[in-house]
Amino acid sequence: MAEYLASIFGTEKDKVNCSFYFKIGACRHGDRCSRIHNKPTFSQTVLILNLYCNPQNSAKSADGSHSTVSDEEMQEHYDNFFEEVFVECEDRYGEIEEMNVCDNLGDHLVGNVYIKFKYEEDAEKAVVDLNNRWFGGRAINAELSPVTDFREACCRQYEMGECTRSGFCNFMHLKPISRELRRELYSRKRRRLGSHGRSNRHRSRSRSRRSHSRSRSRRREYRDNSASLERFRSHSQDKEREGRFGRF
Repeated sequence: MAEYLASIFGTEKDKVNCSFYFKIGACRHGDRCSRIHNKPTFSQTVLILNLYCNPQNSAKSADGSHSTVSDEEMQEHYDNFFEEVFVECEDRYGEIEEMNVCDNLGDHLVGNVYIKFKYEEDAEKAVVDLNNRWFGGRAINAELSPVTDFREACCRQYEMGECTRSGFCNFMHLKPISRELRRELYSRKRRRLGSHGRSNRHRSRSRSRRSHSRSRSRRREYRDNSASLERFRSHSQDKEREGRFGRF
């Protein structure tokens, strides 16, 4: 009996534990779910709830019609967000193996950011610290997530361009970053592995900080030059110009 219960844990056959929460770390029923959400006490993965605000999801002009922005502008807006969060978390808390952002529209998934660290200790440290910080003028809500295999959490139909539920699908629709940025961010790990001693590690962090500073300069220039995106800025715009990460 014990072996059978273990074999169905977190699956659709499990009538006690919520399979959706086990697979994607979120459930559309929330606290009202009839099944148990087993929140992990240790995990490599940190979930930051509703962190990313996609301007296209709420962009309206003064007359109430939806404003338009080019795909290139949206990709740069998203890449800037992704780079800022990735670099900040890796420099502060530890090596990141994988980071994913949901492009879903459902309340339980919209804007969720999943960061999988190499070590569980780094993930625990990140949760404690992030819950005392803000981003873009909003308090950060972070928790450990049971998700470690994102292949099981993602919508396969979405990856093939066949999902009929659009943004309201209950499985993850992951928003991709540009190839150039992916190469730049994940090559940081190879640079660290190739360095020798703490002094080289310190120099690598200095380079990453300089890279981060250049990124912020690009973001400032982008905000100045992209008038269409300026229409989508929230009331926290002033704090974003000062640096979107902050502490209470």
